[in-house]
Amino acid sequence: MDAGHGPGSTVVVTDSGKRVYLPFQADCVLRVEGGAVTDARIYRNYHWQPTSAADFKLESRDAEFVVSFRASTLFDCVRAVQWFRQQKDGLIILDRGGIRSSNNGDVYFSRYYTVEADGQWVECGRYGALGNRPRIYQMLPRLFGNENETRKVNGTLAENGVGKFSDLSLPVLQQLKADGLTHIWLTGVLQQATSTDYSKIGQAPDDPDLLKGIAGSPYAVRDYFDISPDYADNPAQRLDEFKALAERMHTAGLKLLIDFIPNHVARSYASDIHPELDFGVNDRKNVYFDSDNNFYYLTSKVAKGNAPLRLPTVDHKTGRILNETARLVGHADGYFMPERVHGRVTGNNQATWRPTDGDWYETVKLNYGFDFIHRDRPPEYPTAVSPRKPTPDTWKKMDAILAYWQSMGVDGFRVDMAHMVPPEFWKWSIHRAKERDAEVFFCAEAYNDDPAKVPSHDPALEADTNVMVALLDAGFQAVYDDPGYDTLEKIYHGSAWANDLQTVEDEFGPYFFECALRYAENHDEVRLANSNSWGGLGMEVGRPVAGTLFGLSQGPVMIYHGQEVGELGEGREGFGGDDQRSTIFDYWSLPELNKWWNGGAADGGHLSPAQVDLRAWYVRLLKLQVEPAFTQGTTIMLNHANVDNPAYGRVERTSASGHWIFSYLRSDMGSGSHYLVTANFNPQSGMSKVRIHLPEVAAEALALNRSSNSWLVLRDRLSTSNQLYTMKVSDVLEHGIYVEQINSLDVNYWEIRIEREKPGNSIMAPTMGRMSSTRNRAK
Repeated sequence: MDAGHGPGSTVVVTDSGKRVYLPFQADCVLRVEGGAVTDARIYRNYHWQPTSAADFKLESRDAEFVVSFRASTLFDCVRAVQWFRQQKDGLIILDRGGIRSSNNGDVYFSRYYTVEADGQWVECGRYGALGNRPRIYQMLPRLFGNENETRKVNGTLAENGVGKFSDLSLPVLQQLKADGLTHIWLTGVLQQATSTDYSKIGQAPDDPDLLKGIAGSPYAVRDYFDISPDYADNPAQRLDEFKALAERMHTAGLKLLIDFIPNHVARSYASDIHPELDFGVNDRKNVYFDSDNNFYYLTSKVAKGNAPLRLPTVDHKTGRILNETARLVGHADGYFMPERVHGRVTGNNQATWRPTDGDWYETVKLNYGFDFIHRDRPPEYPTAVSPRKPTPDTWKKMDAILAYWQSMGVDGFRVDMAHMVPPEFWKWSIHRAKERDAEVFFCAEAYNDDPAKVPSHDPALEADTNVMVALLDAGFQAVYDDPGYDTLEKIYHGSAWANDLQTVEDEFGPYFFECALRYAENHDEVRLANSNSWGGLGMEVGRPVAGTLFGLSQGPVMIYHGQEVGELGEGREGFGGDDQRSTIFDYWSLPELNKWWNGGAADGGHLSPAQVDLRAWYVRLLKLQVEPAFTQGTTIMLNHANVDNPAYGRVERTSASGHWIFSYLRSDMGSGSHYLVTANFNPQSGMSKVRIHLPEVAAEALALNRSSNSWLVLRDRLSTSNQLYTMKVSDVLEHGIYVEQINSLDVNYWEIRIEREKPGNSIMAPTMGRMSSTRNRAK
């Protein structure tokens, strides 16, 4: 239960060594045996500790039990609670469902109870009320709503234009809400380093040697408390215009997310809004590392080369300007005056006086008390192994930044490269953010395969090197599903089969799997419709990719602006290059999205019929994500159970199935909501007369009975057709679910119903002859 003042843990390790993952942070765990509390643990100082079981009294009342304990310095009130039973064989049981288990016996509970002020218990899920599931729309205000069609390579704001907060009018926001979206992630609204001159309002352009693109990188923040003047109709009133936008979003029923970039800031960082919270003012600049410094400094012991800092924008032997942005802006010399003596480590952990063009040289890394060079040294910040270490100064300043934006109407944060910051900081700061707003949303961009990741020191986590679990335990509601995305991309640009997606997802473990943010595009990844990505198949490849990923688990889903109309990301824009993406560095506009924008009408007036159809398909996909099967149900993947099934979309001259086809069952027994998702990634061929064998667990989830005379009824809810397909339950158990056709580059969301009578308007699947039950029944 959550009954105390501080942060808790979502990880409970049982006596058998299995892990139980909770959807809330608990700070007290009780074991009840024989009508008494026999063991008690509390979470303090970033780890579980034993406490006296005698402090907790257990009473039995009318087939229920009541636990009572005194309010104290440890406990003030019960906020959340969940319970489970562990059998003698170690099996963990949750009485009301909502459980996902892994092969090693670890489990994740997706439901729990909150305790209201009047004492009433309310069952809820990870994202609030049962049935809630964040559906996020990522947009760059720089691009969204910019009607300028000039698109000059390396163009200025005056030449290429820029989107404005005012483009997000109430009718536009209401349209996005009607499309099934719940959150809008405004990417790049914080004031970043830029070449655009706003000296008239006290915002001078940046040193040309610190710029990536004429507009500048959204991830080189130069004032954490300010907004880019680009997006305001009146740049001097940019903060007021931002607050007005937040109010419009809330009026439309949408939640506002912005970037939080904790790992690094622009080299030119200096806050006009809160100069008293500037970084590095009181740092000891003659040492590489001090836990109370805000930055890491270049010294002879750790740094390559010698002062001064030489940036890769200029060839320092010839003086030739190498960087295109620096050359166009002018006056570049390859130096940054404040770092001629005391240089700082780059944002990507490079301790060098001569960062390369591939480094994040325009940024400097922030110091949270972790010595990233000497990683084995004891931590210089509060952890389970160092609980008495003082809270580093950087922690306090970053908490002030989060509090500031929460006060401005921001509902949550997409956190950049969250794994490069200690998990203990996240546990501390997210808890504080939730004290200010219990519903604040945190989503982590993180990569477990990045050697720069910072481990947790919590004993409950130390055996698990997956940083995603540590971040979820720290309070993030979701983390990036990079492995799933990469696996599907490798089907077209590598040697992967669709079967590999099940292998990868099974390796996640139950916690990561259910809390993964699913996406098919974002600003870091290539456009689906680009001619050089995803096999050059065009925008239609988004159907099997997004459809498959979105339905996999209970976590959030995300669409990137333009994805829904086949934005191409073709051609060179400037610093962004011709990299199959829509630039985040340059002033630009989105040609395909502008056809939907249609001068602000946002009615799709200039879209092609194919684009209209694709956008309508994405809307249907989004709305299906709140069906109980997808918000509360379990996932049963079916590819491995059908590898030896020749009727499972097998390709000629292969001895196994599952190259291009992927399928899984989503099932919520409590509501009776069941879906079969089938996808065909083959770019050339449809699949006909597919038989999908059901493993025992799938048949049990659907409550199929071999002796029943009932009918299994399918309807594809992603299709505009209402056609029903039926088959005898006995035939399904014997030979599998029959699907007449899965089109090339398509995905189906088959709603499953069990009916006593065959619907009169349905198409009946062909009945196969009697076959051995062991021949077709997948195990």
